[in-house]
Amino acid sequence: MKIDFRQIAGLFLLLGLTISCKDELAKVNQNQNEAETPQPAYLLTSTIKTTADSYWGVSNNLASSLLFVQHWARIQYTDPDRYIFTNNDFNEGWSTWYSKSISQLKIIQRLSSTTENDNYKGVALVLQSWIFSLLTDAYGEIPYTEAGNIDEFLTPHYDTQETVYKGLLNDLKNAQTLLNVDGKGIEGDILYSGNIAQWKRFANALRLRVALRIADRLPDLAKTTLQEIAAEGSGYLNSNTDNAKLIYRDAPYRNPVSASFEAREDYRISKTMVDKLRGLNDPRLGIYADTTTTSTPEKYIGVPNGLTSSDASNLGFARTSRPGIYFREPKSPAVILSYAEVLFGLSEAVSRGFITGNATNLYQQAIRASLEQYNIENNLIVDYLNQSAVKFDPKVYKKSIGEQKWIALYGQGLEAFAEWRRLDYPQLTPAKAGALGGKIPLRFLYPGTEQSLNGTNYQAAIARQGNNTLLTKLWFDVE
Repeated sequence: MKIDFRQIAGLFLLLGLTISCKDELAKVNQNQNEAETPQPAYLLTSTIKTTADSYWGVSNNLASSLLFVQHWARIQYTDPDRYIFTNNDFNEGWSTWYSKSISQLKIIQRLSSTTENDNYKGVALVLQSWIFSLLTDAYGEIPYTEAGNIDEFLTPHYDTQETVYKGLLNDLKNAQTLLNVDGKGIEGDILYSGNIAQWKRFANALRLRVALRIADRLPDLAKTTLQEIAAEGSGYLNSNTDNAKLIYRDAPYRNPVSASFEAREDYRISKTMVDKLRGLNDPRLGIYADTTTTSTPEKYIGVPNGLTSSDASNLGFARTSRPGIYFREPKSPAVILSYAEVLFGLSEAVSRGFITGNATNLYQQAIRASLEQYNIENNLIVDYLNQSAVKFDPKVYKKSIGEQKWIALYGQGLEAFAEWRRLDYPQLTPAKAGALGGKIPLRFLYPGTEQSLNGTNYQAAIARQGNNTLLTKLWFDVE
């Protein structure tokens, strides 16, 4: 056999060119504007934005929890408002929060050891606790202790809600210890601009939220938690300037609610909310809702929840009220936790005997804080608080707090959904043409991917918790 050395030389030349091209492609594919080693500041910005978008967006808010608590309603394509869902409808939050948010926050915590900056670790732990609370509030049992470490736990087991909530209280306590106002500064913080004192107050506000979430199950732990917060001394949110919220910018960084309304006309304010606000002469009505496009005697007309598509469309787009422009502007904030919520929580804590104080005064301060959040004039606030229908009733504090908190949490679907289940107020009428036999959903469905990718742990969770249905009551939802 004759050897053609020219062919061999050509092959070596081709091989050399191929290797060279691969090296060049590797260089080209490197992002010259991004560090090869992740930086805490970049990850922090990314995580806050990604999580807020998901939390305030369509799947977890507009097309589910806001409908369940009857803040909003559907005017077309009404299946979600009738509680008609598949497992895939609840995948977005689960996927985003685990694969992006929590995994990135875990990286920040590891990097904080390298940078010797505990404030990054503390902030990451606060945000991580908030995200885990969203997950367990919505789904129930979730991967927690083994989550966020795919190299070690490819198929993480599910922890009970009791384990998760106890763990979150411990994580937030640790975060409070890590956060140091005299420590190194942090960058990339688009919530509090690096103000560690505000992060410490936010951490305590989350501890209050979680403590009340378990109050009917573990009252002693809830009470101890509030005592620890008082002893620590950083306090809670002091005013609306302390509100944990992401303020959006212009496109492409606009509020996801704004983005949704630019393309579609699916949503209106719920008739339940309009009727409640009108009955209380609540000055927030003109903020929570727009006037109808076609002039109507009532000016604000809500849509009943759970209509068929044909019945909803018969009401007409122009003769029903959109949610207010305040919530639809590109720069509208995604509120994570407000001063008003803290005050309602403290009023409840006093009512339960967990702390000392004046429950009535705290309740009134909470309502005032909510109204001031929307720049309502003081004379209107005074008139509102003086109404007999708004007065605090200590004998049924859950009703007083539950109804006013439901109003104050307008737009915060996931938190309003959790509090409605926990406090059992307001008493809502299920969707008119609902698919659940005259009942309202009590949880989100586990994503279908969990059954196929983490089947053993998924099956163990539903064996403990109950079937993967919308009506399975979660551990914290006692009554």
